[in-house]
Amino acid sequence: MAYLDLAAMTSPQIAAHAAADGIVAIPVGSTEQHGAHLPLGTDSDVAVAVARGLAERMPQVAVAPAIGYGSSGEHAGFPGTLSIGQEALELMLLELGRSAGETYRRQIFVNGHGGNAVPAVRAVRRLRAESRDVLLWMATWDGDAHAGRTETSLQLALHPERVRLELAERGNTTPVRELIDELRASGVRAVSPNGVLGDPEGAGAEEGARLVQRFVDGLHTQVLAWDPPYGRLGSG
Repeated sequence: MAYLDLAAMTSPQIAAHAAADGIVAIPVGSTEQHGAHLPLGTDSDVAVAVARGLAERMPQVAVAPAIGYGSSGEHAGFPGTLSIGQEALELMLLELGRSAGETYRRQIFVNGHGGNAVPAVRAVRRLRAESRDVLLWMATWDGDAHAGRTETSLQLALHPERVRLELAERGNTTPVRELIDELRASGVRAVSPNGVLGDPEGAGAEEGARLVQRFVDGLHTQVLAWDPPYGRLGSG
């Protein structure tokens, strides 16, 4: 389905879109290890898919280029992980929000990585304190935390060609709430040498597609609950 891609639009097109109560959605992801079987861009893929799903329903929404780097220090030591840390991410989101606010009255940060939560919340709090109208959506689910059945299912639904199921391995299946202190102190490698927090066994594209749909439904509901005009306009 078609959606408005900010990077493909011209400046006059964007001006007209913003003037018609348009919204800009900015996907926020990460570049970090996801075991041996999932790509480093898994979190970014989820954020982009949710933002595009919303834009397909609502012509008021234009999707900006994704932020592909996040706060992923807990995955240090795994080749390929590229983290900018909490302070840098907070500042990036803050400055992006200020810049986007020169054109769009309303903005949505669509976050696909749990490690981005703290800096994202801080940035949005500061933007709101500056009287900017900003919404933050974050991907959450029950079940395993990282590169297990849930994220494997999501990637099978979004980009199956990027999944190497023959390399999928079970990781540490202890609930994250019981690992959180060691994770914060020593990172993922200390609790899971293969980088997986969960078990990919049983993952499937249908399960992933249902979860993506639930994510889009949830974000759509949040946007419609925003002050008018969005609740009035609904879906396009």
